[in-house]
Amino acid sequence: MVRTVPTHTVPPGPADDVDMALMRESPLDFITGLARRYGDVTRHRAAGDTVYLLNRPEYAKHVLKDNGANYTKEGTPDDAMLRPLLGNGLLTSNGADWARQRHLTAPAFRPSAVRTFDEIVTDATTAMLERWRPSLESGAPVEVDEQFTALTLGILTHAILGADIDGIGEGFSRAVDAVNRCIGHYVPSPDPDPADTARRYADFGRARVFLNTVTRTLIASRRLSGGSSGGSGGSGGGSGRDGAGKGGNLLDTMMSTDHLVSDEDLRDQVLTIVMAGHETTAKSLTWTLYLLDRHPEELAKVREEVDRVLGGRPPTAADLQDLPACRRAIQEAMRLYPPVWLISRRAVAEDTVGGYHVEPGTLVCVSQWVLHRHPDYWDAPDAYRPDRFDGADLPSHLYLPFGGGDRICVGQHFAMLEAVLVLATLLQSVRLELVEGFPVEPEALVTLRPKHGMTMIARPR
Repeated sequence: MVRTVPTHTVPPGPADDVDMALMRESPLDFITGLARRYGDVTRHRAAGDTVYLLNRPEYAKHVLKDNGANYTKEGTPDDAMLRPLLGNGLLTSNGADWARQRHLTAPAFRPSAVRTFDEIVTDATTAMLERWRPSLESGAPVEVDEQFTALTLGILTHAILGADIDGIGEGFSRAVDAVNRCIGHYVPSPDPDPADTARRYADFGRARVFLNTVTRTLIASRRLSGGSSGGSGGSGGGSGRDGAGKGGNLLDTMMSTDHLVSDEDLRDQVLTIVMAGHETTAKSLTWTLYLLDRHPEELAKVREEVDRVLGGRPPTAADLQDLPACRRAIQEAMRLYPPVWLISRRAVAEDTVGGYHVEPGTLVCVSQWVLHRHPDYWDAPDAYRPDRFDGADLPSHLYLPFGGGDRICVGQHFAMLEAVLVLATLLQSVRLELVEGFPVEPEALVTLRPKHGMTMIARPR
């Protein structure tokens, strides 16, 4: 039951403006503390903004779906962080631009389309394991977060864009790290460390040049290979094991459509798909393997399922329904460590949420980090219990690893297929064990990342 309060009442929260430097130093602690102290709707002032934090699923549903037209991404911290790199892509656009882009890209990510990419996923994972062979034999540590970033980048570009960028995945990973360190880092005024800020911006500049070069190379390569001809129309790809079947892939579709004509527009869309489509899956895999190592009883359940269902052969899309323990292991990892940890929107007109008045211009936020650990909805919310997803009937907009409402992640089906197949392939051959004493700490930048990376030992089964 939603508690009613007098009309035009503002939510509780700190009386004084929040120190942005302290907030950005530990944002997860900050938002968790707000919810614990002030409840399910909180209010604070920061850097001239009035900010509401909504901590119940019905409130998240109201803002992201039911009254989503009243809440825009324009002028939000999300927009400010992402637009300098991604331009006017699917993650940053609004209104008619967003609707056109969503319509264009959605067919490539339908379940029936992404199921045809299973062999691309398993072949790439098998190739990664072959590259790990020296480490498997010597016991040398593996930087699994970087490895998964390179892996998911290669899978995405091959399957969705019909391109092979083998050899630059690790460089791409370092560029993404540089971007995160810059755009996810708050700089107070006056700047206490101008040299560090200058270094971050210089790293961002070099990373942006590298990422733009890769993106434009993908486009130019596809043009030279004739990918823009043949009228792939609106098929959006998703047919054929090479990622460029009879209907063409998504890049072909974007290059042949009448709606996207400029090179800059193509660049924005391709870079958005590449960045959003590989980084979150890589982090989900990283956290899943970490949690399975910390919980051997859960690892044993997943491994038993993989051995029983697959019998040593590579998994396929047809096996997904028979690998529920794999899926639940990943779902629970994304609950505890959601790749996207905060969603922000700007109120266009006045509204009421949970009985509290929302003025136009208010910054309204929903945090997956908080919502996914709400004690009213999750038993032992800080515990890793994958079986909680066994037949669970969750309230709408309680579990938001892919966002919610109309702007829910277009690639969610691809991400889950990819993550399950990668996990099953890995567990057939290796066990990943955290290096003893290695520090693991979540860092809330653009995505929720392990602050120090994730260094593990890959041991053969």
